[in-house]
Amino acid sequence: MTACEGAEDKVKCEEALSEIFLLLDKECSPTRDAELRKHIEDCPPCLEEYGIDEQLKQLLARKCGGDHAPDDLKTRLRASIRQTVESRGGVTVERTEISIEQRVE
Repeated sequence: MTACEGAEDKVKCEEALSEIFLLLDKECSPTRDAELRKHIEDCPPCLEEYGIDEQLKQLLARKCGGDHAPDDLKTRLRASIRQTVESRGGVTVERTEISIEQRVE
């Protein structure tokens, strides 16, 4: 997959899709956040995937909102996310932070 036809941004679909959870978790720099959001807004397939992933994250937050993951699990998740982002998007992740907040709707 390459950048969407007619899209003026330089972000490729593979990059956007591999970084969706970084975007959802607010782990991107402000510049990267803006680049990814612009691509997602201009690319219907990426926008659809973003919406699905956002709904999944909200569902998990509702169902597991009060539970806290063990530190070992957090460490393994960070490593897995970092590896996935690096292999799929060609992006190097230097630092990963996880924050959990409970939202009341």
